[in-house]
Amino acid sequence: MSSFKIFEIAASGMAAESLRLNTVASNLANANTISSNKDGVYRARQVVFEEVRGALSGPDAGAAVKVREVIEAQADALARYEPGNPLADANGYVYSPNINSIEQMVDMIASSRSYQNNIEVVNTSRDLMLATLRLGQ
Repeated sequence: MSSFKIFEIAASGMAAESLRLNTVASNLANANTISSNKDGVYRARQVVFEEVRGALSGPDAGAAVKVREVIEAQADALARYEPGNPLADANGYVYSPNINSIEQMVDMIASSRSYQNNIEVVNTSRDLMLATLRLGQ
């Protein structure tokens, strides 16, 4: 495998994790929003990754990651009885997204660590390349 392929693989991981972090941030930002009907409620989103394999043999062998899709959760909205709320429906209910903030925080931590691991791969590869170049001096 080409040494430069390492940077492409790590970059694909960082791009995917960056989108995952943005998605989690969006979910957390909308966790406390309300709507006057079930259909208007924000639905949590989740990123689905897909492996991209290069040639299985030869100098360019390697695998990367890409985002296959961003899916919306199918969980029902949570109904709260708040008859004084201006967004309440005719029965006095407002609806909020069914987002578990703790799960989102765990997902954010996992994504952040994966991103940091990819940065560490880039830094280590760079240091090894520079050490190799210094051997010729």
